[in-house]
Amino acid sequence: MISRYTLPPFDELWTDRKKYETWLKVELAVLETLAEKGLVPFSTVKEVKEKARIDEQRIAELEKIVDHDVIAFVSQVAETVGEAGKYLHYGLTSSDVVDTSLSLLLKEATEEILKETIKLFQTLQDKALAYKSTVMVGRTHGVHAEPITFGFKLAIWAFEVARHYERLKRAKEVVSYGKISGAVGTYAHLPPDVEERVCVRLGLKPAPASSQVLQRDRVAELLATLALLGSSLEKFAVEIRHLQRTEVLEVEEPFKKGQKGSSAMPHKRNPILCERIAGLARVLRANAFAAMENVALWHERDISHSSVERIVVPDSTTLAYYLLVKMRSVIEGLKVNEKKMESNLKLTRGLIYSQQVLLYLIEKGLSREKAYEIVQKAAFSVWESQDKSLIDALKEQKELDGLVDWEKLISLCSPAHYLRNLGIVFKRLEKLSLI
Repeated sequence: MISRYTLPPFDELWTDRKKYETWLKVELAVLETLAEKGLVPFSTVKEVKEKARIDEQRIAELEKIVDHDVIAFVSQVAETVGEAGKYLHYGLTSSDVVDTSLSLLLKEATEEILKETIKLFQTLQDKALAYKSTVMVGRTHGVHAEPITFGFKLAIWAFEVARHYERLKRAKEVVSYGKISGAVGTYAHLPPDVEERVCVRLGLKPAPASSQVLQRDRVAELLATLALLGSSLEKFAVEIRHLQRTEVLEVEEPFKKGQKGSSAMPHKRNPILCERIAGLARVLRANAFAAMENVALWHERDISHSSVERIVVPDSTTLAYYLLVKMRSVIEGLKVNEKKMESNLKLTRGLIYSQQVLLYLIEKGLSREKAYEIVQKAAFSVWESQDKSLIDALKEQKELDGLVDWEKLISLCSPAHYLRNLGIVFKRLEKLSLI
């Protein structure tokens, strides 16, 4: 467990105590259902509910003897309820309890992750709308391309988070299944309606078919979804890291009072949160791979998946939640340097308007090939000079004499012309709600 990074409610969700409490919840749901069917006395259910206690230390003592966690658990609880304990685990196999319990915990974990996903979306939505008119240069291959706005960049991220929200909802449904079907899933000792009633009690759906275990494609789908979410969070983090580089310095992640960036260099303000997010996203992807390896079990089951899940399930759900919280704190506290965005926009002295010049020359009658040749030649001379603008370089091209309305062309070489259709994106964003 990544306990250093655990936040409520995940500080309790994957503890042994919570696991045993959830196992007991499943056992009680089965007992109640059996009582309704007349298979055990109602007085037994009442007695077990009143007397059942979980003693983690005693379970650990018994497990050292029997080398089986579920048997140790059932035996310990049975010790606390006396004669009624004989009906605990009646007709069940261990995976009926363990897998149904895991589904309950995964459902709870995913619900918390969904809540935090909504918060991140809303933060990005608010920031995107706040900076919808903040002009900056767009970059492709790390090279200045054409003008965009910082709000537009954030809007793209917001829509991406919204897609993850939908994926997470689907993944939650996929893991929200239980099974009470016995040793190889054939309902040999308890009829299917017991499974149905137990699952209804627990807020789950009964698996349409299961072997001794719930099939692990369900867990793999959730962890793959979390890995994809982590990949997007890493994408955001990497972008912020690039924009915080000294040569760019258009945004900076939060740097609180008293914080120090380097033990050696007092001037440093490093993007450590974004670097942490980028690094930990790799763990989510690795865990998703491990979950996919768990899908192929021998015959009706083996337990090669069990040891893996004890690590990757708590870690991935906890980690995804943590990364969402951290990314939201970064976005909320982001320092946006609008003046640096403005100055960086002018660094190439108009080269970012080359496509508009190209289109203008085509409209004036030149072939695309000829127009491209002229604009590229002018652009390269700007790259090689220290102070020449694109317009200056174009005016040196003899082929354009008498062809160009320079006032018109200069008016087209402006951010406003490039951004005039962006309003539709922000209208779409304003309408979007995840609640």
